[in-house]
Amino acid sequence: MSEEHKCDGNCSTCAHREEEEQQNCQIHKALEHVRNKIVVMSGKGGVGKSSVAVNLALGLALQGLKVGLLDIDIHGPSVPKMLGLDGESVMTTGDKLLPVPYGSLKVMSIGFLLETESTAIVWRGAKKAAVIAQFLTDVEWGELDYLVIDAPPGTGDEPLSICQLLPSPTGAVIVTTPQSVAALDVAKSLSFCELLKFPVLGVVENMSGFVCPHCGTVTDIFSAGAGERLAQQFHVPMLAKVPLDPLVCQSGDSGKPVIAANPNSPTAQALQKLVEAVMQ
Repeated sequence: MSEEHKCDGNCSTCAHREEEEQQNCQIHKALEHVRNKIVVMSGKGGVGKSSVAVNLALGLALQGLKVGLLDIDIHGPSVPKMLGLDGESVMTTGDKLLPVPYGSLKVMSIGFLLETESTAIVWRGAKKAAVIAQFLTDVEWGELDYLVIDAPPGTGDEPLSICQLLPSPTGAVIVTTPQSVAALDVAKSLSFCELLKFPVLGVVENMSGFVCPHCGTVTDIFSAGAGERLAQQFHVPMLAKVPLDPLVCQSGDSGKPVIAANPNSPTAQALQKLVEAVMQ
């Protein structure tokens, strides 16, 4: 049986708790004018999670809402490239960092703070958690209807940090692809949210069928239904099925997200359904 902790007024345990409480207060204050906070996550890499996050954030902004997009993928930030903002740098005002604008969308990523696109970040968990906390406290987000947060794949340091630090979260959007092998890993994200009592808005099945670039027909090339099975298993909504479309790759590489660049495409229309589902 562990002994009850007794503080002599100069103890590292109590000092750490005080530091955590102070940090939480700073985060609450910094985000007090952010109405909805949404984390886009997945237990598996390569499912198009960042693409979903970027198009969701931009889709919300196109509705006339005030939106911020925070990329907390410390080791592989891709949001700047997807928005054509690679090479942009962060400005400051007083002791605050100013998000980089993409139209009305406010964007922040570790990618804006690197010397070059190929600069590697070799940090352990504590350092990454500190940077994520800094993105929440030291960025001048202002008044937002939505803050969309793109978390790296897995259930490690970055997703754990954001889920523990984020005050009054609206919920998580979980991204999978149609294959059962992907769903095995993505299910871990849903279990992760259950364990942390972090609300889940629902599941997005990305690459759900292939859009022919010539005729627009959508054809299943992977096994189908993993997203729906996950949603049923964990009793959460199925938010959208987004087809695999060459336009998504072209739009991402050119820095013009498909929801804005090709709004009439099947992929953009599926992403618009995701936007509507999140707004509801």
